[in-house]
Amino acid sequence: MDIFARPLGFLVEYIYKVVSGANLDFRSFSAYAISIIIATIIVKFILLPLTLKQTKSMKNMQSIQPKLQELQKKYKNDKETLNVKTMELYKEHKVNPFGGCLPLLIQFPIIIGFFNVLRNPIKYVFENEAAYEAINKSFLWIDNLKDPDLWILPIIAGLTTYFQSKMMAPSGGGDEKAQSTQKTMTTIMPIMILFFARSVPAGLALYWVVSNTFQIVQQFIINRDAGALKEELK
Repeated sequence: MDIFARPLGFLVEYIYKVVSGANLDFRSFSAYAISIIIATIIVKFILLPLTLKQTKSMKNMQSIQPKLQELQKKYKNDKETLNVKTMELYKEHKVNPFGGCLPLLIQFPIIIGFFNVLRNPIKYVFENEAAYEAINKSFLWIDNLKDPDLWILPIIAGLTTYFQSKMMAPSGGGDEKAQSTQKTMTTIMPIMILFFARSVPAGLALYWVVSNTFQIVQQFIINRDAGALKEELK
């Protein structure tokens, strides 16, 4: 993942130099913490077109679920006809069942790259270990972002993961098995993230919280606009 981690490391380094050069390195809110927050937001904005495309594809698939269920009931004993009718339905409504996969596949290595940057800042951001150890790495109640935060940030990471999952989950309709799986993941993922965040540098947990918060605000706007559009169409 060096091909993605290197430029992202340069981004964090550049932001850090600008922030620290502007004397925005406070006792309880370090320039390093500010750099992580700003870099995370910039990366989220870069990925925004792909995220919106993925969300649109998910919404389109959700909108045709009732008709898809009707086909599944009607042709439950005729798989070949069901496949043909399903493809016709996709074509009629201009839905690509794999439309949400490509944006996700493109985003994934970038997210992992940024993950690696914050997991190993000495390699990707700072020139050497001495330079990294010398800087202020505080963030509010956390004295050093290289150390794990055992409770507050992990709990926030878990909660934001939960709310993000809830907001992105299909609202009613759809396959019952898929809905059951979605509910299970919505419950399990936040718990997994909470324990994971307790075992990694707090800087990495901070990145996760900021990324989730950005996603929640974005999803709120998308859901609100989608709701307003449905009202206009009534």
